[in-house]
Amino acid sequence: MQIDLNCDMGESFGIYQAGVDEELMPLISSANIACGFHSGDPQSIDRTVALALKHGVAIGAHPGHLDLRGFGRRPIQVLPDEIEADVIYQVGALAGFARSHGAELVHVKVHGALYNQAVQEPELSKAIARGIARVDRDLVMVGLATSPVMREAAKVEGLRFAGEAFADRVYNPDGTLQSRRIAGSVLTDAEQAARQSLSIARDHMLTAYDGSQVELTAETLCLHGDNPSAVENALAIRRVFEEAGVELRRLT
Repeated sequence: MQIDLNCDMGESFGIYQAGVDEELMPLISSANIACGFHSGDPQSIDRTVALALKHGVAIGAHPGHLDLRGFGRRPIQVLPDEIEADVIYQVGALAGFARSHGAELVHVKVHGALYNQAVQEPELSKAIARGIARVDRDLVMVGLATSPVMREAAKVEGLRFAGEAFADRVYNPDGTLQSRRIAGSVLTDAEQAARQSLSIARDHMLTAYDGSQVELTAETLCLHGDNPSAVENALAIRRVFEEAGVELRRLT
């Protein structure tokens, strides 16, 4: 049993510090690094890429809506052509920093509201996939494991698709993520996050908010770096994985 463990990172901006990247990086296998649109800045990108390389963590771009004020978590109605260009701009920037350190970008995972919109909207998913492919067709497109829309968009562009599940989010019965506006939608109990993670990795199953079972096959598992319980969640997940014989393996 193998699965990748990814985390959204590099989300500090100027004098504002977000997340605990130094503590989390040794515990994960892939990093989704903010590209400056929802958060992050050039220095933050540079530091985070170097930190990922220090710990042998795969480097990924984490592009989002141009929405610093809303941290990229507010749905924005944007034309597909605009999203395609936004993705190229952000992925290209991250790839440049990676190469400056003698490394290569491995994957792209869009952020926040753009991710959730793309799960349901074929034209947005296609625009994201086109943007990734125009930068480098060898990049892995990461998207929601239960979204046929995202998977098909990657296939059309000849991109490898890595289905993603979430260690620290509550799910709806249809396999989508429960809105953050609902209290308790982000899991802060480390043991609960660990149980959900093990169920996903070993049993290809998770329990939705109403108790129903959702089947899914995920290649990568996400935990959020801005979750106040992020480090505790990561440690608990690694412990149950080790006990169950689940190996962490970075995306390639």
